[in-house]
Amino acid sequence: MKYKLLILFLLVSILLHSQDYKINLWNGKVPNNKETKESEKWDTTDFVRVSNVQIPDIAVYLPSKRIATRQAVVICPGGAYMRLAYQWEGIEIAKWLNSKGIAAIILKYRLPVSSNNIVSYESPLLDAKRALRLVRYNASKWNIDTAKVGIMGFSAGGHLAASLVTHFDYGNPFSDDPIERLSSRPNFAILMYPVISMYEPDVHKGSRENLLGKNPSEELLKNFSNEFQVKSDTPPVFIVHASDDKTVPVNNSLLFYKALIDKGISAEMHIYPFGGHGFSLGLDKEYLNSWTDRCIDWLKWLNQKK
Repeated sequence: MKYKLLILFLLVSILLHSQDYKINLWNGKVPNNKETKESEKWDTTDFVRVSNVQIPDIAVYLPSKRIATRQAVVICPGGAYMRLAYQWEGIEIAKWLNSKGIAAIILKYRLPVSSNNIVSYESPLLDAKRALRLVRYNASKWNIDTAKVGIMGFSAGGHLAASLVTHFDYGNPFSDDPIERLSSRPNFAILMYPVISMYEPDVHKGSRENLLGKNPSEELLKNFSNEFQVKSDTPPVFIVHASDDKTVPVNNSLLFYKALIDKGISAEMHIYPFGGHGFSLGLDKEYLNSWTDRCIDWLKWLNQKK
């Protein structure tokens, strides 16, 4: 058993070797958390996946200062709120962003299915808010502009990112914690084949059940159906989805895009005819992989506006 744990540790260490920092989200007591006998699990069978997250953290990947745009993206891997596709929709995305001069921060957020949550559905959003604040708190040290901090999410991680852009706060000026005084509002969002709605027929049932339980109230359903939560101060959004996605129907993105346009929020959306679900960078799919170029063009345009 000792040797298996050592091998697992070495594999994870190799995969994470290029990160510049790894920081726990919370100092001391973690909010909405209780002690259990659960332990965090890292699966390295093919791609690195994480489940039963116990201590949420961020892994910080910084670009070369020579090419730094001073933009930063907090990355929320997907996994149906059951696990995190930490390599496929985390590490590989961080390295791509770094190559374009963008700081990348992978969020290892708590999952609502874990028994250590007090109120299951609150933990992911609490962690996402804290991650945005932490980036702004460390912005000077990491060569980041506090007005250029965005969030990116894939699938259920896309739902978390969409939840943050519609449920953020501007910080608590009376908090004893200087990090909590900072805004959790992203300056922009990138949503990749996101879960948006909690309602039939568009909902991804696994994500809804894992987040809200088997019989959620109407209040919870509407609160976490982000097509109904767009406000006048929602930040600009970039969306990518495939028409043939059989897991998370493309209508999730269409609903959110319409809600953004109806509120006068700047939005760009790319719907590809193929790609299915969970394609990440799409490197194995010609034409689909052009989404990365469109995304970088959009980020450059945002950068020039500031």
